[in-house]
Amino acid sequence: MKKILLSAVALLMLFSCQNDTTEAAPEASAIARRGCASQEVLEAQMQADPTLALRMNEIEAFTQKAMLSGRLVNGKVEIPVVVNVLYKTAAENISDAQIQSQIDVLNDDFNATNSDFSSTPALFSGVAANVGITFVLETVNRKSTTKTSWGTRDAMKKTKQGGLDPTSPTTKLNMWACTIGGGILGYAQFPGGSTATDGVVIDSKYFGLSGTGAYPYNLGRTATHEVGHWMNLRHIWGDATCGSDLVSDTPTHNTANYGVPAYPHYSTCTGTPVEMTMNYMDYTDDRGMYMFSNGQKSRMAAIFVSGGARAGFGI
Repeated sequence: MKKILLSAVALLMLFSCQNDTTEAAPEASAIARRGCASQEVLEAQMQADPTLALRMNEIEAFTQKAMLSGRLVNGKVEIPVVVNVLYKTAAENISDAQIQSQIDVLNDDFNATNSDFSSTPALFSGVAANVGITFVLETVNRKSTTKTSWGTRDAMKKTKQGGLDPTSPTTKLNMWACTIGGGILGYAQFPGGSTATDGVVIDSKYFGLSGTGAYPYNLGRTATHEVGHWMNLRHIWGDATCGSDLVSDTPTHNTANYGVPAYPHYSTCTGTPVEMTMNYMDYTDDRGMYMFSNGQKSRMAAIFVSGGARAGFGI
């Protein structure tokens, strides 16, 4: 069992680095390994705003208390989604059908109706979760731009910088589809950050069922991973060698896994556990990830209860 409580000092140490990513050149070839910038963006936000660490410590304390209570959700959580499409080329101006395909993937993945959920190994079948959160596409906003890539400093979320401001971010999940660049497939803002930049960014090439051109990230799982961050999930390896993701029923991982590892894949961390490489919060290819755990479900549910960081979405 991993420790699920971290002190404020430990959290501050974890988030002590700074992200210097600005605009990045688009990739000349297909991305070989998954890149999520959520942790790096969080570190940069903490560097810029020292009070963010305090807010996140308060959210963590609330989360742990809510998880222990065992009474997390009374009713169904339904998330209205606003998709902001920023495009320079026709390919970046993704279709309504592609956008809806992403919403469909989120609904399947968060409700364990994805066709590959049944592939969960017997070792993990007892903790494989139906998170029970649904998503409804509310609005698609489109804007033509002159930018070839946006980087990870939230420019796409700001109208004054050529992007689109978020719509009602305390009650709607905003998603931006644009070219990020720098090998980054997507990134999310964790609970506790500014409402002015809240939401999830997905490179338009990996948004929804985006076809063979985006393989092996063409099944919409980049958004599943990033929405997991938006709901307060950490990478399964805790962004450190044998680190903690603050969830008790996920095995300790050495580090990120890529591609589709052969099962069983053993960690060399204490106890040499079999790693849960098929978890959405690892870095495997889209076809290699297909489950959340019950502990992750409890952690996500905690942010929606009264007093939680995203209680405005209502239960």
